[in-house]
Amino acid sequence: MKNKFLSTAILGCIGLLISACSTSSKIAALKPAANYSTDIVYNKQESYLSLPLEIQVADLQNQTNKYLNGLIYEDQVLEDDNVMLKVWKEAPILIQENNGKLEMQLPLKVWAKVRYGIDKFGFSVYDTREVNLNGIIKLSSGVSVQNWKLATATQIQDIDWVESPSIVIAGKNIPITYLINPVLPIFKGKLSRKVDEAIAKSFDIKPYVFDALDQLSRPVQVNEDYKVWLGIQPIALYASPTVLANKKISFTMGMKAYLETSVNAQPTLKFDKTKLALQSGLMASNDFKASVASVITYANAAALMQKNFAGQKFESGKRSVTITKIDLWGKDGQLIVALSMIGSVNGDFYLSGTPKYNAEKKEIYLDGVDFVLDSKNKLLKAGDWLAHGLIAQKIQQSCSFSIADYLNNGQKTMASYLSNYQPIKGVYVNGQMTELIPDQITLTPQAMVAMIVAKGKVAIKIDGLD
Repeated sequence: MKNKFLSTAILGCIGLLISACSTSSKIAALKPAANYSTDIVYNKQESYLSLPLEIQVADLQNQTNKYLNGLIYEDQVLEDDNVMLKVWKEAPILIQENNGKLEMQLPLKVWAKVRYGIDKFGFSVYDTREVNLNGIIKLSSGVSVQNWKLATATQIQDIDWVESPSIVIAGKNIPITYLINPVLPIFKGKLSRKVDEAIAKSFDIKPYVFDALDQLSRPVQVNEDYKVWLGIQPIALYASPTVLANKKISFTMGMKAYLETSVNAQPTLKFDKTKLALQSGLMASNDFKASVASVITYANAAALMQKNFAGQKFESGKRSVTITKIDLWGKDGQLIVALSMIGSVNGDFYLSGTPKYNAEKKEIYLDGVDFVLDSKNKLLKAGDWLAHGLIAQKIQQSCSFSIADYLNNGQKTMASYLSNYQPIKGVYVNGQMTELIPDQITLTPQAMVAMIVAKGKVAIKIDGLD
């Protein structure tokens, strides 16, 4: 009886051991706590942008007429040249473009006091007469941009007098215009300068461009949900030679600027217009670079990664595990992957790795991925087959996910900013992307932010001058 009981007990123990060996063990690994940088500022990108400017000749005419009015020339001294002169603008100046030059017609009203007479036998006999003349001054000028203003070098080509009264001197009819000819060289020079000054005043582009750049330099929150900001800092401007054709004055201002993207805080870049100078010549480059933020929530990334594990049973000999759930978060710049396993081992285990971007596959993968220390120690106790074996390698290789859709959406968003985008009234942005270059990936409390440097060419058109 005693032997029978002992045999039954031994068989029962063996049964329990067999049962224990056939049942997977439950392991509880220590969960790594999340930890993030609060404010993240990315490296600023040096970019070159074109600012093509166009001034319609009709606008130039309207603006010039605002600044050139009333009495435009006066000579009050009679004794030096026998002529006193006052000249008024009688009607609006007409300006048109012809063969790369500005051609202008300025209707004038002239009042003249002319002294005339004869010298004979040591005696001078003089008389004076006041006359009124009407005429049209024809002027011509080239155009350039100097010191933020339209610069012209106007020259008088001809004067057409509408009427030219004459007076009788010593029995001869003498045209009044002949008598005022001595003062015309001085008059022409001063009138040309008056026109140049009016054009310069009417088109001082400095405050206009600075106001537009000041507006453009204000940080823009490109993603409100994840607090992603973009800032721009103009640091130099270049003015190309002007082209006068097709009834407009065209020139391109090149702008060298820094672009900066930040998360959770506004960019540190500040626009200081006192340090911005206008330089002549062309830019060293015309490449535009901007960091495009592709934001992926941890839940979305986990769902994408879960597809790699869906329906998969990771096997090594008689042992196997299945991943039922994945969670992701960040810790000290590493991406933590929480894996819920069932099978030969049950429990939650944690991998960590540095997220990087694979440009060819358009996916984020983990570099240097491995089980975190506590998870590895727990797995080693269960058996080296899971901590270091083929199953571990397969699991690590599956810790990646595609962001192609996010990049496509980012490209579409960027394209919308490069197709006649109007950030402020009168400022239009146009361009195209030519290349996308992967940059760093940052883990924020809300999401992963994958930065892609977009290269291309961008032009900012400033239009709508009032």
